[in-house]
Amino acid sequence: MATIESYETKAGRRWRVRYRTPDRRQTDKRGFTSKRHAQDFAATVEVEKLRGEYVAPKLGQITVDELAPEWLHRKQSDLKPSTYRSLETSWRVHVQPRWGTTRIADIDLDAVEHWIADMNRERGATVVIRAYGILAGLLDSAVKARRLARNPARGVENLPRKTGKRRVYLTHADVERLAEEAGQHRVLVLLLSYCGLRWGEATALRVEHLDLLRRRLHVVDNAVQVGRTVHVGTPKNHQHRIVPIPQFLVDELARQCEGRNRHDLVFPGRDGQHLRRPVSTTGWFTKAVERAGIERVTPHDLRHTAASLAVAAGVNVKALQRMLGHASAAMTLDTYADLFDSDLDAIGHALDSARSTQRVGKMWAQMPTGE
Repeated sequence: MATIESYETKAGRRWRVRYRTPDRRQTDKRGFTSKRHAQDFAATVEVEKLRGEYVAPKLGQITVDELAPEWLHRKQSDLKPSTYRSLETSWRVHVQPRWGTTRIADIDLDAVEHWIADMNRERGATVVIRAYGILAGLLDSAVKARRLARNPARGVENLPRKTGKRRVYLTHADVERLAEEAGQHRVLVLLLSYCGLRWGEATALRVEHLDLLRRRLHVVDNAVQVGRTVHVGTPKNHQHRIVPIPQFLVDELARQCEGRNRHDLVFPGRDGQHLRRPVSTTGWFTKAVERAGIERVTPHDLRHTAASLAVAAGVNVKALQRMLGHASAAMTLDTYADLFDSDLDAIGHALDSARSTQRVGKMWAQMPTGE
């Protein structure tokens, strides 16, 4: 059992706790300003030993700065370049300045919640949630390495909630005007609007990925631009998929691929390499939107348009999930619940019809029969 002793310092009486670690080594913890604090620590140590959760205090003396490099290296191996870049930037800008020199054993829930509150006043929900996730992830790794008994960042109550951006759905006529104004990028705009590919999936598409006889295309690669570098990897969720091509677009793609080899990109840039993302304010896409006189959209918004046009044409949820590459039909429903309002109307009509039928049947049953 732990023992508690007092000793004198220039600042006054202090208390220390002597105890044995699970491997029977004698150790002590000094500096408690009251006997009550020392007793609380001693009781906590004994409970942690009984539960098998004891962590030597010296292991928690490492700083967040010392813990971060290995954790970031693991994340770099696991994440796609664009995702890792956002994570590394958030670490460098928001997490490291506040927590880098702090020992992990000195972090507590109250300090974490104050940090979140400060960010909430100046930053958007996405920035705050990402920064918090980095700190919590670092401390999770410390728990796994048995440097901490528990993660002091878990259990916060003031994380902000993301508010969904209002989606813009173009009509067939809108898409046609936009495609015409896009000039040499006409077919790319049509592909994004009717097949629902992400920008990187479309710009990584090669001639060999098209099966025009069967009206299918294969999403195999994803070209993601990080800074000035384009990284080619697997699609999101690392899943290849097959996407149907409307017949009118088959003819457009056939003309687009004329004179190209099977390994060539369908939509190359000027240098023959992957087409760069259009500049947000002055690029060809923004100018095409302005000339078309349609509501402001981004290339990624055309993926939402593809979903809306498919639903309006009567495509079922499972087929739409496969086309978009969502992990499940439930995810598709959650993402595009607003596109299925007509299904809610159908429920209302069905219930109204059922009630009317039941009331008519009841009325006939109650009518007196002739003698």
